[in-house]
Amino acid sequence: MEKLKLYLDMCCYNRPYDDQQQTRIHLESLAKLHIQQSLVNGEFDFVWSFILEFENSKNPYPLRRETICKFSYRCTQYVDETNADEVIKIATPIMASGVKEKDALHVACAIHTSCDYFLTTDDRLLKYITERIKILSPVEFVSEMEGNL
Repeated sequence: MEKLKLYLDMCCYNRPYDDQQQTRIHLESLAKLHIQQSLVNGEFDFVWSFILEFENSKNPYPLRRETICKFSYRCTQYVDETNADEVIKIATPIMASGVKEKDALHVACAIHTSCDYFLTTDDRLLKYITERIKILSPVEFVSEMEGNL
């Protein structure tokens, strides 16, 4: 059986570093860390992209940036700049629906690589609906996977 393929946007990778006093942030962090451990264990495949790399390179916190970068090496597929034309072609109608450019590029990378799920903690992005990929928060994803056991 083929593994599910996931794409996590940069807000997911950064969520465990956010202020954990809010229940939602804490739950999303726990869910993201659970998903991350599942990725390490090989339960799912995951995609990394040039846009994730770019965003991570702008992280002002060196330890966070380096930790996320090291984790990226575990990806099972990488979308590099040579795929930019195809990614932009997919992203253009997504942006036309009101999704911000970087977010649209993330979703387009996930669609381009035939990911099953796109995970984000961004409320505006969670409202974007497409038949091309399922967009969920980390908490929603874990709940859905637990329901499939």
